[in-house]
Amino acid sequence: MLKTIEFFEKRGKKKLKEDDHSRTFYEDFIKFQKKEKIFSQLLTPPEYGDKDTRWDMWRNYAFNEILAFYGLAYWYTWQVSILGLGPIWMSKNEVLKKQAAQHLKDGAVFAFGLSEQQHGADIYSTEMTLTPQTDGTFKANGAKYYIGNANTAPMVSTFGKMADTKEYVFFTADYRNQAYDLIKNVCNSQNYVAEFSLHDYPITKEAILSEGREAWDSALNTVNIGKYNLGIASIGICTHAFYEAINHAANRQLYGMYVTDFSHVKQMFIDAYSRLVAMKLFALRAIDYMRVASLEDRRYILYNTMVKMKVTLQGEEVINLLWDVIAAKGFEKDTYFEMAARDIRALPKLEGTVHVNLALVAKFIFNYFFNPKEYAPVSRQDQPQHDVFLFEQGPTRGLGKIQFHDYNDIFKQFELPNLKIFHEQIGKFKDLLGQATPDADQQRDTDFSMAIAELFALIVYAQLVLENAKTHNIDDQTLDQIFDFMVRDFSKYALQLYSKSSTTPKQMEFCNQMIRKPEYDSTRYQKVWETIQGLKDLYEMSA
Repeated sequence: MLKTIEFFEKRGKKKLKEDDHSRTFYEDFIKFQKKEKIFSQLLTPPEYGDKDTRWDMWRNYAFNEILAFYGLAYWYTWQVSILGLGPIWMSKNEVLKKQAAQHLKDGAVFAFGLSEQQHGADIYSTEMTLTPQTDGTFKANGAKYYIGNANTAPMVSTFGKMADTKEYVFFTADYRNQAYDLIKNVCNSQNYVAEFSLHDYPITKEAILSEGREAWDSALNTVNIGKYNLGIASIGICTHAFYEAINHAANRQLYGMYVTDFSHVKQMFIDAYSRLVAMKLFALRAIDYMRVASLEDRRYILYNTMVKMKVTLQGEEVINLLWDVIAAKGFEKDTYFEMAARDIRALPKLEGTVHVNLALVAKFIFNYFFNPKEYAPVSRQDQPQHDVFLFEQGPTRGLGKIQFHDYNDIFKQFELPNLKIFHEQIGKFKDLLGQATPDADQQRDTDFSMAIAELFALIVYAQLVLENAKTHNIDDQTLDQIFDFMVRDFSKYALQLYSKSSTTPKQMEFCNQMIRKPEYDSTRYQKVWETIQGLKDLYEMSA
């Protein structure tokens, strides 16, 4: 981690921005990680690597945040390597696992060949095929689209179907093979996000990672692992942008006042800060549930989906608030913020759109509210160990059967004004679900059901933020300020649900009861503002 920080600080902001503007491929970073064997250490299971190699979600969180802090392009090559390695480490093919470990040691990056231009993330419709040959080998034909690292990955984990049986299959392809046609980079950025096609690409039985249900499950379970990282990238981007914004605003005078003396600017900073703290608390807590997961405890599927969906959207909110403060400064070519304002938009749209993830979140609503289960308490999971279950997640079926611990338990541990209001809002939402239950037509209406899912997601978000507040010593003033914006957000989503064309009068009545105003406390507000002022000039990237 420290070597990576040193690498970027020695390069400096000028070089960072020059490479961004010229869309220079990040070959120097790939060479750096190769020299230090970073991907090898962080992404190799212990049985295939050298001393201290492991896939440790706590450790990987830190690296995720550091890379995005300096630029999404550098995070991206790490992210798509994680996705590419997923089907490999989940496979039973020991030859390919050892091959991957050696490539990691040699400094290679990896790619995940799942999406296609016509079908996007609709992997049911994949057109990549493996056709059996008389000698027991196969020929791969088809194209993949929006595939990061596919210009330089010696193992591209590629998803397709058997031409004869239509069974799903994962196999590996090498960009250096002459039957591998690298068509173009589909994005206008430092990243190489490839369109490639395979033309009678020769595949032996030994190059197949998985088939049938195993291939399908490894595709979805890989996304389960990888989608989590997008929220952490948002945190890294927002953290750097926050430092830059407070440095600029707190040192700039307008109309005889510092910019940070204006009341609306204080409000924007306080909202941005409290949202960013909540993002970090939720994402770190989600790791705890990923690391204790088992076939009997799959709560992590809801929580890491939330990191992908909710945390990335909150990242956009943070950048919007900061941008309103610094205004035109955010467009200047020498700022990090110029990159942040552009890149933060990408994250909610990768590894399944927000809409796809909201639909997944909605599957858990009934059990969350009406069928809780007792679980042993989950403590902070920062122990240095390999997270083996991530590669043994098992079948992707049965999401509706997953049960959760009672959310009321954590709310009862706090006596803060805005937490109390928020808990009352939850109660009214549960009343709506139980007493004005959406009918079959409303449940089929994605516009209506997503409005329900937004309210539900905010409740889950609040629960895990609270669970992590004491662990990270969050003071009462900051915590109640976090729930100030949560009360407002809940009211906003309730109004949106109220306004849907199919909402019934009884449902509208409950929505009215959910719309609340947070309690203002000038002492609390000032305390949080003083914390933010303490961040002024604390960090600025080297020139």
